[in-house]
Amino acid sequence: MARTAAVFFDVDFTLIHPGPRFQGVGYQSSCARYGITVDSARFDAAVAGASGLLESADQLYHDERFVQYTRRIIELMGGTGPELDQVARELFADWAEHHHFTLYEDVPAALATLHARGVRLGLISNSHRCLASFQAHFELEGLIAVTVSSSEHGFMKPHPSIFRAALELMQVSASDAAMVGDSFAHDVVGARQAGMRGILLARGTTPAANEPDVPIIRSLLELPDLV
Repeated sequence: MARTAAVFFDVDFTLIHPGPRFQGVGYQSSCARYGITVDSARFDAAVAGASGLLESADQLYHDERFVQYTRRIIELMGGTGPELDQVARELFADWAEHHHFTLYEDVPAALATLHARGVRLGLISNSHRCLASFQAHFELEGLIAVTVSSSEHGFMKPHPSIFRAALELMQVSASDAAMVGDSFAHDVVGARQAGMRGILLARGTTPAANEPDVPIIRSLLELPDLV
């Protein structure tokens, strides 16, 4: 297999995971400040039930899509009332705050190993998070060469445009690059549409992908030997 010149990573649930602010207890606490009662035990089911709102035919990025997604989670947790939009907007804004998230333990070593081997690293994220300050906050400066967020680019993964923009910034051909992420539909399929190799990261989950030629890893520590 030819050596991979560049590896791009999804951010949320690939490099970082949310703390209590974005779990059932966090939603319950935020809602309570506005007099809204929700059942924190319904959070996981609510997230699954609202997920379809993040899909769109045009694959264009809009803040409002994520606000409505957050609002729907609250509704599916039992929340009602005129303050729903305000709570949803507050939670959406806080999603961009790095201190609400934790870096997965395998990330620093995996990225450092790849970088030491001369592999260029980048980030492609469907979010409004500042990826420049993200690197500084999580002490990844010097490791990440290129970042592209859908809020700045305009299109969201899996649209091939966002992958091509990252490739252009990295000045690497699609055939020499790989994309790693936790979403088969957004990361793997999107990367393949742009001519890149897609690698699925399945952390303690059963992969939804049933494509026999999709590389699947359980930890980023497996990645250096794969690329």
